[in-house]
Parts: sequence; C-alpha cells; structure tokens
Amino acid sequence: MAKKRDRIVNTQPFISDDASLASSRKRSKVPKTHQKQEKLIEAGMSEKIMKQALAQQKEVADEENAERNPSSAAFAVAGAATAGEEQKILEEEEDDIDDFDGTFENQSQFDKQEEINEDDEKLFESFLNKNAPPQRTLTDIIIKKLKDKDADLAEEERPDPKMDPAITKLYKGVGKFMSEYTVGKLPKAFKLVTSMEHWEDVLYLTEPEKWSPNALYQATRIFASNLKDRQVQRFYNYVLLPRVREDIRKHKKLHFALYQALKKSLYKPSAFNQGILFPLCKSGTCNLREAVIIGSILEKCSIPMLHSCVALNRLAEMDYCGTTSYFIKVLLEKKYCMPYRVLDALVAHFMRFVDDIRVMPVIWHQSLLTFVQRYKYEILKEDKEHLQTLLQRQKHHLVTPEILRELKDSRNRGEKEDPMVDNYILFFF
Repeated sequence: MAKKRDRIVNTQPFISDDASLASSRKRSKVPKTHQKQEKLIEAGMSEKIMKQALAQQKEVADEENAERNPSSAAFAVAGAATAGEEQKILEEEEDDIDDFDGTFENQSQFDKQEEINEDDEKLFESFLNKNAPPQRTLTDIIIKKLKDKDADLAEEERPDPKMDPAITKLYKGVGKFMSEYTVGKLPKAFKLVTSMEHWEDVLYLTEPEKWSPNALYQATRIFASNLKDRQVQRFYNYVLLPRVREDIRKHKKLHFALYQALKKSLYKPSAFNQGILFPLCKSGTCNLREAVIIGSILEKCSIPMLHSCVALNRLAEMDYCGTTSYFIKVLLEKKYCMPYRVLDALVAHFMRFVDDIRVMPVIWHQSLLTFVQRYKYEILKEDKEHLQTLLQRQKHHLVTPEILRELKDSRNRGEKEDPMVDNYILFFF
C-alpha cells in the first residue's frame, strides 16, 4: 500500500507541470497592441502604404483592361507548381490556415442582424445604383470566354472547355460530390486544382454555384492557403462573394459555413479587400444587411494595419454607396495609426457631401463622428473649419453637436500639447 501511495503522490508534480506548461502557452499568446497606439506612423511606412495602394489600383486597372480585351489576356494564370511545391502547399500551408482564426470572439454570426431596422434599409435603398449590372460569377466569365473563342458554342447553354475527356469526366464527378458534401475529406483531385495552369477552367467544370455551403467553406480553406493573392482574389470575387450575397438575399441571414468561409478568406487580407470588400462597395448594390453581416467579420478580426489603411484610402475615393460609411466606420473603430494621406482622403470624402441635398443616413454621421473622435488631433485647422461648414448643411440632431464639440475642443495637426493643461490635470488626478 505504501508503494502504491508513493506512486500516486509521485505523479502529482508531473500533472502540475503539464498544467503549468499549458497555462504558460496560453499566456504566451501575443496580445493585441494596435488599439493602444496613438502616435502616427513613420513616413517610411506611410510611403509603403501608398505604394501598396497604387500597386493594387494598377492590378485592378490591368484586370479591367484584360476583361475588355479577352483575346489578348485570355485568363493568364501562374504556371503549375512542381511536385515538391505541391506537397508543401497541401501539407504545410493548409496547416497555417487551420491555425488562423482571425482572433474571433465567441459570438454568433446572427447577433448583428438584430440591429437592422426596416426604416434604415429603406433609406439606404435610395443610395443604391438602380442601373448597376448584375453580379458576375466564374460561370458567366468562362462561358463568355468560350463563346467568344468558338462561334459554334454560341447555342450551348453551358459549353465545356476543350480538354482531355477523362479530365472533364473526373471533375464533373467531383462537382457532383461537392454539391452533396456535408463533412469529411475532399477528393484529392479537387486539392490538385490549385496547382493547375488553367485552374479556373477546371473549377468551372465542378459547377461551384451548386456546391453545398460546407463544400464552399472547405474550398475557401484550400484556395486561400494554396493560391497567390492575385489568383485567390478572383476566386473570392467570382465564386465566394456571389454565393454569399445570394444566400443573404434568399434567407435574410448567412449560413454558418459561408460565414466561416468569409472568416477564412481574411487569411489573405489583400485578396479579401480586392476580391470582396472593394467589388461589394463598387457594385453600388450593397444593401444594409449585407454590410452589417460582412462588416461584422471586419469588426471582430484583427487586420494588419497596412491593409486597413489601403482599404480606407480606397473606400474614401469610391463613388458613394450608403453602406460604404458602415465599412469606413468599422475600420476607423480599430484605432490604427493612419498616415496623413489617408486622413486627408477621409476629410475630402466627407466634404464631397457639402452640397448634397439628400438626407444622409445615420451611419454617415456616425462614421464622421468616429473619424473626428479618433483623429481630431491630426486634422488640419483649415480642414476643421471646412468640416464645420459641412455640418451646417448636413445635420443630425444627436450626432452633429458631438462632432462640433470634438472639433472645437481639440488641438490641430502640428500643434503641441499645452504643458500648463497637463500640469493642471496631474494636480487634480
């Protein structure tokens, strides 16, 4: 019995060591520090942000030119990966995206929908583009490309691209599997799509518009981890985004698996901006419900400061759609250090409405209030005067007085803090 007790006692240190090791691992997680920063970023980082913005704008322009001239571009994509690279992609990079959780809080994706008001939705509809073209999908693009190349296919509703009949049969079978998928492993043939030169044509054979929500989530994991930013951006734009918008329109909410797919898509934030956020706002048809659901992902996820600055700069320059203010407010609430160019772009964005006779939605006023509250010390004196002129024409009985108070009771960009005020505060506190 004594020996038995000794054995029991001797196991206790090992148990406690394991527990302490587990707790130390939890404590070693890097805390969020971006929300505590108050000083502006250095000039070098500001230049890097603007270079990134210009590079992304050039990519968009090149893509638009390619779509206008499909014969010259013809869906140019990256070359196939070698066998060693393919193995590394399938094993290592998928592990990375599985570790990525976006630092989400434990909150249901449906919580935010309680804030949506029918009157607000009707007001936002007045800002929508009534003549906007329909959302394009990968299927639409491939069909157009095939019919432009071969006039004999013009009568076919869904022609097949010219490739090995065995490949066509294989991936049509994969598509049937994806349409019925619920849980488990995906076919290896599907994972190999990302290493193919004409991966878009092969993906078209699987009919992605018919995939189950769970299959789309798994596909997003694979594509986000294995494709380059420029490629996965197209998958987001032409497969994931149309499916998400369709699901919201049909059910007035978003399927959990599709919500998780959007979350995983932030694994590559540049592709998320270019493939989901910017096209959504640029379409001119983003309604309030879509903005609230997709905005909740931006709100709960930790996004790199560089990509947030690029996104704000781009949103500020776009043609205004009511829900654009919602995304601007969400990104401003993250309290990142912004370069002066982005702040000036935001001032110019709000000043565009100085002569607008429309009744601006509450979220527009709230986004302006958030901007002033977060960056009032970094706004030029003349810009504050311009904003005060704006507020004489665009008023909200609750929000406007708060904005004016923030503007009047703050120093301007370049002015130093008054040491007498600091000493006065320290004396009492």
